[in-house]
Amino acid sequence: MPAPSYPIDKEPCIPVLFLDGRHQYLGLRELLLHAHDIEDLALPLPPAASGLLRVLTAIVARITELDDPEMSAGAWAACRRALLEQPHGFDADAIHAYFDRYTWDLFDPVRPFLQDPRLRTQCTARAGVNKLVFGRPEGNNLAWLSPHTDTSPHPVPTEQALWHLLIHHYYGGAGTCSVRTVAGRSLSKAKSGPLRSSVSFHPLGRTLYETLLAHLPKPADHWPEAADRCPWEEPELPDPLAPPSPVTWPGQLLTGRSNHALLLIPSADGRQVTDAYVTTARDTKLPALDPYLIHEATARGTGERIPREADADKALWRDLDALCLAGDEDAAVQRPDAFTTLNDLPAGLRAQLRVRVHGFDQEGWTRNRTWYTALTPPIWPWTQEHDPGMAERIAECRTAAEAVGALLEEVSKDAWRTITTPSGGSRPARAPKRLPLWTKHTSTSYWPRAERVFWHLLDHPEPDARTAFATEAVAVLREVTRPVVARHFPAARAVAQAVSTLLGAPRPRRRSAR
Repeated sequence: MPAPSYPIDKEPCIPVLFLDGRHQYLGLRELLLHAHDIEDLALPLPPAASGLLRVLTAIVARITELDDPEMSAGAWAACRRALLEQPHGFDADAIHAYFDRYTWDLFDPVRPFLQDPRLRTQCTARAGVNKLVFGRPEGNNLAWLSPHTDTSPHPVPTEQALWHLLIHHYYGGAGTCSVRTVAGRSLSKAKSGPLRSSVSFHPLGRTLYETLLAHLPKPADHWPEAADRCPWEEPELPDPLAPPSPVTWPGQLLTGRSNHALLLIPSADGRQVTDAYVTTARDTKLPALDPYLIHEATARGTGERIPREADADKALWRDLDALCLAGDEDAAVQRPDAFTTLNDLPAGLRAQLRVRVHGFDQEGWTRNRTWYTALTPPIWPWTQEHDPGMAERIAECRTAAEAVGALLEEVSKDAWRTITTPSGGSRPARAPKRLPLWTKHTSTSYWPRAERVFWHLLDHPEPDARTAFATEAVAVLREVTRPVVARHFPAARAVAQAVSTLLGAPRPRRRSAR
């Protein structure tokens, strides 16, 4: 029986949505050949889609030769604009030549795609297929809502194993992992993935062809002159003990910063993955600013910037101003670097450019909360480059909503504390068990209503933003507290004081106890 094989450039492993509404699975080669006929990727796992977009963008940079570090910024933008005007997509000969040059087989014995075959001998134990698949309980974790256990692991289809392989490389956890012995040294601690706990913002064109060209990160003088290679382009497997080298553009930036090493164990026919090795790839991280993340200055004032964290409870409109404002090097918040060249795109594409959001709400080490995806309307006409007034209005409204939301949380806690604290005391006699619920109810009710106010304010620039959000917060507070106010007179006074604070009136002085 032949050895198992699964070349992802040919095997139908990526679901896509065509412009005519068809859903189909394609290999990477066919996917790029038909990118101009495809509307979007249709991967059901947002973090896998986020990782795949980076892989595809790196490949597109190669086949279009837009990875030339000697090309000036003007020539680079003109070349990309010329490609976007081609109706027939990417050059087929360039696509075939590139894929023919490298190994894309997930189960190749020498260079399996994005894997390390040395783990068979360097690791003392396999991690198990449940460790590979995000969402499955593994090890000693309880299987509350899942039929999967390590005592009876279920194989995963190979195309899905590829998706989870990508998630590990970009969003993998930190901490203890399978022991890997390299040159007599045991490695058992993994660093978190380069995108862990982050939310990515991807320019979305009318076709996948436009999307991938809009995705290309710009060339810059600060990138090192060393040869740039994606992991599958490297002539040798990486040395886990080697000191980190500066990150190069664009291949390593987009695909070569993983901190995890994996090896998939296939079934006899290669249609399923039955087990896996999951361990550390290196001792130290490779720092770089990912071009699809919003970065914020740290509170320490050192000039360091960190990615904005994913938050599944946070609606997309609350990040909109960070995408629309151009900012500068000293701004506290900087929009994704890939957005800085979108003004060079053809006008027709700019007018319809949307943003696809992929977030993975995770704890920094190992816990995964949930992933999510969202889609903006066409926002480029609102950006600072095209409509400074609208961009500033978006920032004003978002800032007002956040300020009122934080104040609502504060005054709701204060009001509850007032009615549960014995007279003359500073602390409640018993821990107020309802406090989290009351505050949570006001916050849960406020943000969906604040979103409606936000979009209304963008269409009607006359109302004061702070007043509009405060009015909505007052309505929420009164609704949540109405049952308590009806039964307890002191609650009415506390809520009235909270309302006064929200509307901006001074708080009444408390009468001294006699």
